[in-house]
Formats: sequence, structure tokens, C-alpha cells
Amino acid sequence: MRRAGKITAAARAMAGKMVTAGVTTREIDRAVKSFIESQGAVPTFLGYNGYPASVCISVNEELIHGIPGKRVLRDGDVVSIDVGATKDGFVGDCAATFIVGNGTEAARKLVEVTRQSFFEGIKYAREGYRVSDISHAVQQFVEANGFSVCREYVGHGVGAKMHEEPEVPNYGPAGHGPRLVRGMTIAVEPMVNMGAAAIRVLDDGWTVVTQDGKPAAHYENTILITDGDPEILTVSEEYL
Repeated sequence: MRRAGKITAAARAMAGKMVTAGVTTREIDRAVKSFIESQGAVPTFLGYNGYPASVCISVNEELIHGIPGKRVLRDGDVVSIDVGATKDGFVGDCAATFIVGNGTEAARKLVEVTRQSFFEGIKYAREGYRVSDISHAVQQFVEANGFSVCREYVGHGVGAKMHEEPEVPNYGPAGHGPRLVRGMTIAVEPMVNMGAAAIRVLDDGWTVVTQDGKPAAHYENTILITDGDPEILTVSEEYL
């Protein structure tokens, strides 16, 4: 899991550096695929339930599962990169949101709150707590900052498969769900809308967008539950 996580995190960092004006989302996808394969790993997303690319790249009002293509990134775009890599039978899964250029103050706050909500959540990713303790902390932080969390999509267990039990929502009351025990590996992934929580899926069957057309952001890491602080497995020297 650590090996898979490092490869995935490095791919995320590389993709983030490519988020610049004039680059197409397909170029980022191809570069990430090439990098993952160069590490002796496999892009987990490619072909997963029919998904046609190696990376999910979601821009502005797209929350998750955006399909890379001819779209050219422009100054101010809010770009979420979601990556998975499978190495020796185990999966790493992580995501982050980047802004092309400086972006607006509101966009920068959205990205930072989404990222920080992950760290607020994993304060409770400790042996003996319950899954919803993470969920509640994420929701409280996001809503206190004036944003909303997606309810239709959730974090999840991850290991030999990308999606395993338990589900890890980004909302709900504390004290519910499975109890966390050492050795569990889960993906905690706040998905945050600038406006209302309502979403819809586009006709391509994949891309999830906000109903009100306002930007959204996504941040995710694979973590290991230990007998102390959680260990973030999707780490690289360039980006956490």
C-alpha cells in the first residue's frame, strides 16, 4: 500500500504542475498514464467500470469524474485531479484541486477549505473512533466556512480493490458506523461545492457537476489507521 501510495501521490504532484493555461486535459491524462506505467504500476481508473481514461479531471462546476479530452485550461480555472495506481495488487487513491494562475479569492478559499477539511477529519482517524467521527468533522468545518458537501458520493475503504468497505461519507452525526481499528486503509475525500450541495450527472454517464453551476473542489488521500496518528500513504516529496 505504501508503494502504491507513493506512485499515486507523485502522479498527482506531476499532474498539478501541468495545470497551466493552454494545456489540454488529455495531455495531463497521457502524461500521468505514462508516469504510472514507468513505475511498474497500472492506472487503476483506466477501464474501471468502463471509465475511458487514467485520470479524472474535473474543471470548475465539475465536481468529480470529469473525462479528459480536448478542453484547454484557462486562467482562473479550478481543476480537480483524481488519480489511482495499482502496484503489486494494491491500490493508492488520491486527489487534489489546483487553480490555473491566481484565481479568484473565493476559488482559493474553496480549495483551501476543501484541503483543510480532510485534515480536520483525520484528527478522528484513530483506533477506537468511528467512521462517522471523520464524516462529522469534515462537514462541520466545510459548512462553518460557508460551503456545502456532496452527499451522493463518499470516501471508501481501499486495498486490493479501489472501492472496499466501509463507506466514509463527508457528512453526518458523530458516533456512528464501523469502529476504526489498526491496519484499516481508507480513502478520505471531501468533495465540496462553493454553492448548494445539489449535483447532477452529465449525459456522458460520468461527469458530476453542481446544479447551480458554481465551482467545486476535491481533496483525497489514502490513509492507514495505526495505534496512534493516522499515516498518510499517498505522500510525495513534492505535494501532500
